[in-house]
Amino acid sequence: MKTAYRNIYSVLKINRFIVLTVVLLALLSSGFSGLIVYKIYQKSLNSSFAISTDGSVIPLKWISQKENFQVEALAHLELFHTYFYNIDASNYEKNLEKALWLGNSSVDNLYRQKKADGVYNRLIQYSLVQKVLSTESEIDLENEPYQFTTTTIFEINRGTITDTYELVSTGNLIIVDRNYPNNTHGLLITNYFENSLKKLNNEN
Repeated sequence: MKTAYRNIYSVLKINRFIVLTVVLLALLSSGFSGLIVYKIYQKSLNSSFAISTDGSVIPLKWISQKENFQVEALAHLELFHTYFYNIDASNYEKNLEKALWLGNSSVDNLYRQKKADGVYNRLIQYSLVQKVLSTESEIDLENEPYQFTTTTIFEINRGTITDTYELVSTGNLIIVDRNYPNNTHGLLITNYFENSLKKLNNEN
């Protein structure tokens, strides 16, 4: 025989089952949503987006930060050595000004020393053309400041005579704010030093 108390007990039991079911479904839904958001976030770390001229979103893949830094560091060193050593009477002032933006006082001190030694006066006086043929750099990317060694091959044209030289230079790279267009890679050469300079045998 059913009583009012038994009916109430049954209703409460059903209500508790419904509440537990709703709570469990809510937890599962929240967990699933969180997992989806996390996966989207992880995916977005490897992508960036740009807006095209028609307003559409264009996904851009990022390359790894270390690979990107190595490419920029090598480009920075090549740019500096080209500006600093690829000079003649008509462009040396402009090139050296650009080179000085890529290094700190150690580069400026070397420039002043060369100027005091009459290097640039001889460049003008004898119409010398100093041309960089190649630059090869090795960089230690483990710790900042990043140590580098660069081998620069350049030639000096003295009119009828052309001599080829090998310069080995060392220094450190530190990260600074990018400066457009003076320092687009956001790197600065410090402790720059010309270690050795030797004349190469020309093959004629």
